[in-house]
Amino acid sequence: MALISRVVLLLPVLLGAACRQTIPKPGFDARKVDQTVANLTFTNIKIKRALDPRLLIPPKETYILGPGDVLEIEIAGVPGTLASTFVMPDGMVYYNLAGGVRAEDLTQAAFAKQLTEALKRDYTNPLVNVSLVEVRSRRYWILGQVLKPGIFPLRQPTTLLEAVAQAGGLAMSGLAGTSVEIADLGSSVIIRDGDMLPVNFEKLIKAGDTSQNIYLRHNDFIYLPSSNTTTVLLLGAVAAPQAIRYKETLTLVDCIAQGKGPAKEACLDQIVVVRGSLKKPKVAVVNLKAILTGKQTNVLLQPGDIVWIPRRPLGLLEATVELVFKDAARGYAASEGARLSGSEISPGVPIPLSQPATSAAPPVGGP
Repeated sequence: MALISRVVLLLPVLLGAACRQTIPKPGFDARKVDQTVANLTFTNIKIKRALDPRLLIPPKETYILGPGDVLEIEIAGVPGTLASTFVMPDGMVYYNLAGGVRAEDLTQAAFAKQLTEALKRDYTNPLVNVSLVEVRSRRYWILGQVLKPGIFPLRQPTTLLEAVAQAGGLAMSGLAGTSVEIADLGSSVIIRDGDMLPVNFEKLIKAGDTSQNIYLRHNDFIYLPSSNTTTVLLLGAVAAPQAIRYKETLTLVDCIAQGKGPAKEACLDQIVVVRGSLKKPKVAVVNLKAILTGKQTNVLLQPGDIVWIPRRPLGLLEATVELVFKDAARGYAASEGARLSGSEISPGVPIPLSQPATSAAPPVGGP
C-alpha cells in the first residue's frame, strides 16, 4: 500500500515490543473509572495514494459462466429441445441426452462448443444455441445512502458511476422544501479483494471527474455512509464489536463497556480514535490502561467517531487509519451480506455503521 512519502508520522507512543494485558477483573466495569472527562487531542493525517490507471480500462474478456447462472439452450430445428437450466454448484450443466457438461469458467461460445460435442453422440450435426438469461455468479454490492441498496449482477463492463445510477442514485433528505444528499462522500469506500481502492467519491460524483470512474469487478463492495450519523463505531479487539448509539455525552470507557470490554489480546496502551472523513481524517491515540488506573483522564467521543482497539503495537498512523476505515466497511459488508442473503449468523458488526435517514429506501435492491 503506497503511502505519502514526504511525510511519515510515527506513532507518538510505542510502549515496547508487546502490549501487556491489564484488563480489570472480574470484568470491565466503567463505574469504577474516574468520571472526570476531557476532549481528545487529534493529529491530522494525510493519506495520498494514486489510482492505478489500469482500473479505468474496461475489461476485455467476455462474460465467464459460473454456478447459478441461468441458461436457455435449444438444438436448432429439433422440436421440444428448448429448455431453461442453470450452472450447478459443481460447475456442470445437465441438458437433454448430453449428461453433465462443464460450463464453469467458460464463455457462452466455449460452453456451446463443448455441449455440441457431447450431443453428437445422439444427434447428427447438432446446432446448439446457448443464451445467458440471468447472471447470478458475478455481482457487486452497493450499500448505504443510495435509493436501492443491494446486490447487483455484473453482466457487462460497469463503471462506478453506472453502479450508483443502477442503485437509483444518492438518497436525498427533504429540508425546508429542498432536497439534500445525505451520503458522506468523503468517507465512502470501495473495497476489492480486501483492499480499499483510492477512489475519490467527491471528485467523481460532485465534480464529474472521470479519472475516478473505475470499472467494477466481481464481488466489489461499495459503501456510502450517511452524513447524519448518530453512532460511534467500536471495532477491533473488543468482546462485542458494534455501532454504539450516541446519547448526550459518550466517553471512551463507556463506549468500550457497551462492547462488553476489551478482548484478551487487546493492546490497551494504544486505543485509536478516528474522526473525520477518509480524505481528511484526524487520529488520537489513547492509553486506556492509564485511564483505568487513574493516571490519565477519560475522554469524550463524538457521533461518527470510530474507536479501534489494536491487537499489537501500532506502526505508521497513515496505515492504521486506512486499516480502521477498511475494517469498518468490511464489518458493515459482512453484517449486511448476511442479512441480504437471509443468514441468521451475523459475522460482523451487528448493526449499521450509521443510522439510516428516514427517507432511505428499503435495504434490498437490484434488478
